[in-house]
Amino acid sequence: MVQTEAKADLTLHVPSTGAGLNNAELHGESSASESEYQHALEVVFNDDNPHRRRSSLVASGGRDQKRSTTCFVHQLLEKQRKRPAANPSTFIEDRNHDKGIKTPGEETHSRLLTKRQLADMAMEVRELSKNLTSVRLRLRVKTVFLLVKAHDESLIGYTKELVEWLLSDERDAPYIVYVENTLETNRDFDAKGIVSREPSREGRLKYWTNELCAKRPNTFDFAVTLGGDGTLLYASWLFQRVVPPVLSFAMGSLGFLTKFDYDGFRETLTTAFRDGVTVSLRLRFEGTVMRSQHKSREQGENLVEELVGIEAEDKFTHKPAAKYEILNDIVVDRGPHPSKLQIADFETASMLKERNSIAMSSLEIFGDGEHFTTVQADGVCVATPTGSTAYNLAAGGSLCHPENPVILLTAICAHTLSFRPIILPDTIVLRVGVPYDARTSSWASFDGRERVELHPGDYVTISASRFPFANIMQSKSASEDWISSISRTLNWNSRAAKQKSFKEWQS
Repeated sequence: MVQTEAKADLTLHVPSTGAGLNNAELHGESSASESEYQHALEVVFNDDNPHRRRSSLVASGGRDQKRSTTCFVHQLLEKQRKRPAANPSTFIEDRNHDKGIKTPGEETHSRLLTKRQLADMAMEVRELSKNLTSVRLRLRVKTVFLLVKAHDESLIGYTKELVEWLLSDERDAPYIVYVENTLETNRDFDAKGIVSREPSREGRLKYWTNELCAKRPNTFDFAVTLGGDGTLLYASWLFQRVVPPVLSFAMGSLGFLTKFDYDGFRETLTTAFRDGVTVSLRLRFEGTVMRSQHKSREQGENLVEELVGIEAEDKFTHKPAAKYEILNDIVVDRGPHPSKLQIADFETASMLKERNSIAMSSLEIFGDGEHFTTVQADGVCVATPTGSTAYNLAAGGSLCHPENPVILLTAICAHTLSFRPIILPDTIVLRVGVPYDARTSSWASFDGRERVELHPGDYVTISASRFPFANIMQSKSASEDWISSISRTLNWNSRAAKQKSFKEWQS
């Protein structure tokens, strides 16, 4: 067992397999195969459990066994399922042992879970998140992942300063630092000069790629970002499954999620490595693009009947095409080319231009197998509580505390005045689809990235992810931290002066 330091009522323990680590694993490099990390699971369910829709099924390995996970948060979740919740004060955890854990079998997506399974999974994440906000996790950090705001040359000097500090002989441990591979040949960064200053730095400055983040996420024990909220979103995008704890230094514009000041990075990181960190688990969504299997768009096909009805045993109406883990929002809108109508034989170019100017999205909204409504709008925004302050807020949606277990659904410039933003539980599986008789295609974007065209008959499935985002927060409470963020960045409920009191008349 890993050494654990906590109060007597601590019930979370992490099993260790560190005795079998080879030299590469001790230095932060994983020797596990690619498939082992591609199929890391957070919570495990048997393959023979009932599913929501047969079209959503993906090939399964057929193994009826429980599988280990490679993320410290997910290990705690597995223990959470076996033991009652507790209120620990301090917890020491070593993530290096799990770099060699094998995770055979195919992964199970959250969209495949039954209502009960999805509710149980969401409840376990919420319970652990609640416990972690009162816990300081003391991680034995060996490898540090460093992500810098893209295309900003002004941050290269800060990056170099931070890397030199981490690699210095004055540190308590010989940290291995990973920076983006584009910095290897950058003259301002001067990677060779950094390494040559001290003999002990040889081999400790390494370079990450998108592929490494996707296939070997447990190469990194700790992540540091320099930038704004967009940089933090990019970190979430890089780690589509297991996410190392992320500490963000505010070097962007607003900074809802970037809590730490770079000027104090030495004290901040020293305290984090020595005394531990407080982690806030942010809900992420799993978004899956489902393609219609109808090769021709025959008249009479009805998306509502397909998704609400029962599929024939020998026929799949849809097939999964791509899956994304997102931290902010999934937006389905009329896309970059709203004029691309699928109506042929317009008489003149002028008539085409006139009809294009009124093109908008037609979308069907489903929840847990029920048809909710049909939306005529520029699009819809489906946001996490973390994303409530982004596109959701601009579209008229509500501010939402990040600990709320909800899904926020907001229309973008709806064609009806009666459509109001709604808040749904995170145990629901939401589907946003393009009806077969829609005039235009729609486009889906995931955290503002990877725009995908949805043709008539296609839809996107949205559900709570099995992989939350571990964001390191300051020592203040989560509520105080969030209120101060919206007050600082949005001037929430601020006015020039307080209302004056009455001055009583003198008789």
